[in-house]
Amino acid sequence: MPIAPGSTIGILGGGQLGRMLALAASALGYRTHIFCPDPDSPAFQVTANRTIAPYGDEIALKTFAQSVSVVTYEFENVPAETAALLERLVPTRPGAKALAVAQDRFTEKEFVRVAGATTVRYATVSSATDIAAAVAATGLPAILKSRRLGYDGKGQRQIERAEEVEPAWLELGAGDCILEGWAPFVAEVSVILARASDGAVATYDVPQNTHEGGILRRSVVPATVGGATAATAVDIALRIAAALDYVGVLAVEMFVLGDGTVLVNEIAPRVHNSGHWTIDACVTSQFEQHIRAVCDLPLGSTERHSDAEMINLIGHEIDRWPNLMGDPTAKLHLYGKTEAREGRKMGHVTRVRRRQT
Repeated sequence: MPIAPGSTIGILGGGQLGRMLALAASALGYRTHIFCPDPDSPAFQVTANRTIAPYGDEIALKTFAQSVSVVTYEFENVPAETAALLERLVPTRPGAKALAVAQDRFTEKEFVRVAGATTVRYATVSSATDIAAAVAATGLPAILKSRRLGYDGKGQRQIERAEEVEPAWLELGAGDCILEGWAPFVAEVSVILARASDGAVATYDVPQNTHEGGILRRSVVPATVGGATAATAVDIALRIAAALDYVGVLAVEMFVLGDGTVLVNEIAPRVHNSGHWTIDACVTSQFEQHIRAVCDLPLGSTERHSDAEMINLIGHEIDRWPNLMGDPTAKLHLYGKTEAREGRKMGHVTRVRRRQT
């Protein structure tokens, strides 16, 4: 049964993705209730209902669940226990399974391979004695990553020589890590798709992405990769979504090699930075699409009416807002964050150009 407009959607997380989800929900006539421990969360600025409490606060979570018709989340590091508790009380979409897979880089890669996709070579590093075998398995160069809680380049170190692994592992806390072999990619792409509870799917055109320092800098559509490569990427993402029995918007980040081979890098069980261009270039944005999916509404059209370039504004790049506001080619999106810090996403700007027919 569809969850009717006028109902309240619960959102775990109060960052920019939660903010844009709340705005999209409001446009469809829904109320939102944001649950986040940070009292300065930018999503609080666009919702009337908020809970400021730790994600492990069971009393606050139960009260939250009683106030909403469905729960979703804006980031994958919500504790799996939180999602599991809420699932017992109220529809929670995507489900806890997607969180459990995406929260552990090793589990994620194992899952992707079982789903029939290919990844870089990888091996676990949980102690210093694991290092030699891991290097032999992945080769060098490689990237050492924390298995959990890494994002935007955090929790990872580039490795060029075998003797660099142990110091890097110690820097990352000497905990559970994964060593990933280097992919000699010619392009980075992502697939943004939506899947409904009945298995219906809708996919967006594949954007081509550029990262700097582990942070997404730029997404462009159309991508320069060929149509066959894009179709392969979409097929892989659809198989992953089906294997997760996924509901909502899912992003799958991938590497494209020189021979056209597509390797899965990461899964993001949520709306995604590389899909922000859909707000200004598509009939239905990824944020509206996510609301449609989790509320059991028909999925919207993903038709792209414009070519687009999305650029993140990081740290004090936000100080350029007056010039960007005066640029007739720029569509500026500011996230309402009060402090600009190095590496912090403060907003994005999208430039669109109407597609030629």
